[in-house]
Amino acid sequence: MATNAPLVVYRILFGLLMLVESWGAIATGWVHSVFVEPRWTFPLRGFEALRVLSGPWMYGYFAAMGAAAIGVMLGWRYRWSAATLAVMWSGAYLAQKSHYNNHYYLAVVFCWAMALLPAHRDRSLDVRAARVQREVTCPAWIYTAFRIQLLIVFSYAAIAKLYPGWLNGDYLRVNLGSKGDRWPLGALVVKPWFQTFTIYAAIVFDAAVIPCLMMKRTRWLAFAGLVGFNLFNSLVFHIGIFPYMVIATSVFFFVDLFGEPAAVPHQKRGLGGVRLAAGLLIAVQLFLPLRHHLIAGDVTWTEEGHRMSWRMMLRTKSGELTLAARDRATDRRWVVPLRDFVTAQQFGRVAVQPEFLYQLVQLLKDHYGTEGVRDLELQARRSAVSLNGNSAGPLYDPEVDLCAVSWSFFGHDSWVLDAPSGAK
Repeated sequence: MATNAPLVVYRILFGLLMLVESWGAIATGWVHSVFVEPRWTFPLRGFEALRVLSGPWMYGYFAAMGAAAIGVMLGWRYRWSAATLAVMWSGAYLAQKSHYNNHYYLAVVFCWAMALLPAHRDRSLDVRAARVQREVTCPAWIYTAFRIQLLIVFSYAAIAKLYPGWLNGDYLRVNLGSKGDRWPLGALVVKPWFQTFTIYAAIVFDAAVIPCLMMKRTRWLAFAGLVGFNLFNSLVFHIGIFPYMVIATSVFFFVDLFGEPAAVPHQKRGLGGVRLAAGLLIAVQLFLPLRHHLIAGDVTWTEEGHRMSWRMMLRTKSGELTLAARDRATDRRWVVPLRDFVTAQQFGRVAVQPEFLYQLVQLLKDHYGTEGVRDLELQARRSAVSLNGNSAGPLYDPEVDLCAVSWSFFGHDSWVLDAPSGAK
C-alpha cells in the first residue's frame, strides 16, 4: 500500500483538464466543425451506430461532459461522475475520426482508469458528505500501471520515428516550415540546424524520458525535460490538453515526496478486477502498435495499422480524389460531387486514408439507393497522395469497383496501392 495523495492530486488535475477540453471544444468551434457542420460523421469501424452523436444537440453533450469533469475534479458523486465522463468521452472519440489523434485515445484510457480507481477517498465532496469513508492509502500497483502506460506511449513513439520520413527530415521540414510566424519560437523552428537537432533529440527524449523519471537520480532532470518538451509542443503545434495531461501524470513518479500515510484501520480493499483489467489493457497496447508488421505495405502510406499505435506526429499527407460513378442498370455515368457530401476536413481524410473511403462508399451506396440506383459502381479514377511533401502517387486502384470491396482491420486490402518510387 502507498499514500493515495498522488492519485487524489491527479484526480483534481485530470478533472480540470477534461473540463477545459470539453467546454473548450464548444468555445473554439471544434464541436461545430466536427459534429454539427458535417452531413455525415465517420465513426471508428464497428461503431457506425454512433452517427447519432451529431447535430446541434452535441453542444449540450459536451457541456454535460464538462459538468461530469467538474464532478470528477471535486470528487462529487465520484463514481457516477467518472463513469459518465468515461462513457461520454469514449462516445465522442468513437463517433468520429476526422480529427482523430492519439491524444484523444490516451484520454479514453485515463478516463476509464479514473472511473475504476478509488481517487475520491480523500479531499473530495463525497468524503465531506460521508458518502464514502476517508482513506489515505491505495494499492501501489496503481502508480506502476500509470508509469507503464506512459512508458508504452513514449517508447512506441520513439520506435515509430525510426523511419525514413522522420530521419531524413521531410516531416519536420514540411510541418515546421509553415510555423515561422508562431511567436516566440517561429524564427527558431524554421532553422535547418534546429530541425536536424530535433530529429535525433526527439528520438532520444521519447526513448529515455520515462526510464529516467523512474530513477531518483535522474527524475528531476527528466521532469524538466518533460515540461520543456511538452510546452514546446503546445506552443508550436497547438495540440490541446495532451502536453498538460502528460505533465500532470508525471505526479506518479514522485510518490515518495508525499510521505508515508498514517495508519488508518479498515483500508484494505480488493481491486483485483481492476488490476486484471489494467493488465489486459497493457497487453493489448503492447500488441496494437506492432500489428502493422503483420500487414503488407508501408503503414505510413496505407494507414493500415496506424490508429491506436502511438504513431504521433510522424507524417503530413495531402491528396486529391475523383470518384466516377455508374448505374449498371442504365449505364448512366457521372462524377460524384464529393464536396456536397463531406466537409473540407473530411475530404482530406477520404483522399489519403482507405478506411474513410470505404465508409464513404457505403454511405454513397445508401444515398444513391434512395434515388433508385440499385446497382452502383464507384471507381477512384483519380487518386493522388503526397506524403511529407514528396511527389504524389495513387493510393487507390482505379480499376476496382469500390462498391464490391471489403476493409480489414488486421490485413492489407488489395484495392489499396503501395507507394510508388519517390512518393515516400
